[in-house]
Amino acid sequence: MAKKKIGILGASGYTGADAVRLLARHPNAEITALTANTHAGKAMSEVFPHFFMLDLPKLVEWEKVDCTQLDAVFCGLPHGTTQEIIAAVLKANPGIKILDMSADFRLRNKDSYAQWYGHEHRALELQGEAVYGLTELYREKITAARLVACPGCYPTAVLVALVPLAKAKLIDVDDIVIDAKSGITGAGRGLKQNTLFSEAGEGLSPYSVGTHRHSAEIEQEIGVAAGSAVTVNFTPHLIPMARGEFCTSYVKLNGATPDDLRAELEKAYADEPFVHVAKKGVLPQTQNVRGSNYVQIGVVADRIKNRAIVLSTLDNLVKGSAGQAIQNMNLMFALPETTGLAQIALFP
Repeated sequence: MAKKKIGILGASGYTGADAVRLLARHPNAEITALTANTHAGKAMSEVFPHFFMLDLPKLVEWEKVDCTQLDAVFCGLPHGTTQEIIAAVLKANPGIKILDMSADFRLRNKDSYAQWYGHEHRALELQGEAVYGLTELYREKITAARLVACPGCYPTAVLVALVPLAKAKLIDVDDIVIDAKSGITGAGRGLKQNTLFSEAGEGLSPYSVGTHRHSAEIEQEIGVAAGSAVTVNFTPHLIPMARGEFCTSYVKLNGATPDDLRAELEKAYADEPFVHVAKKGVLPQTQNVRGSNYVQIGVVADRIKNRAIVLSTLDNLVKGSAGQAIQNMNLMFALPETTGLAQIALFP
């Protein structure tokens, strides 16, 4: 099979850079276009020096990319800017595959999008076409899609852990509390005071308490699994490490036991290459998945009667973003799903 020609829009951000890192060694992909309007004209190694060994195209403005020469585009642009750009790409090349790593096409309801993101959706004709790209839940639809909305990092960690339990009605979906923690890369590469080393280096900070936009994705997908509208308690935090994410979900049991929850997860993911359910007594840790496309899940009995604690961890830039996008690309091109994603976690 000839290598697929890949463009990465927004390659100067962390998710774009991790897409480059992974795709550069993908046997069926060739990166032929990289965009970053604020760094146009630069070599990728000027923006990310760790790419010094790679022969990559120079960064250009997205408008200068000839999309008719591409097989797929990975979009790592901020939400709100992606809709019109993706519409333009698809107009130029209707057969291209789009892997959108922004939030712009994740929510199916246009009113919900406007509520959470503060403006009307600017590509409604595509919003209905987009497939939510949580691979383990929507594999068949992803395979046939041309536009995949790759999930957020928090929703991926939470939904992989909770959707099978909600679908099996083992937990009360009206009583879910999620304590989530992410490395600083989750806040993006832009200069912000709260992510400066002296501000974030030795502290743990909650943010967007009760208002984080990923709540909408989590509620959307747990609601689909449960067959009813869902509202969750979701509180994210920034922790002083570069990459990694850990979600602790406190759930009420519907007559089930923690062992029942673990058994249901083991059944759901028995054949999944990237989801690992830890054995009883083994606790997931961020260092177990750092730099890899794996998710690790664990279940622990709560001291409170009829409750359990579900733990899930992933690398926010890999399975939480670029890695899952590549997993979806593999499906869209009928490639083995694990191609280019066999990296073992980087430890220590």
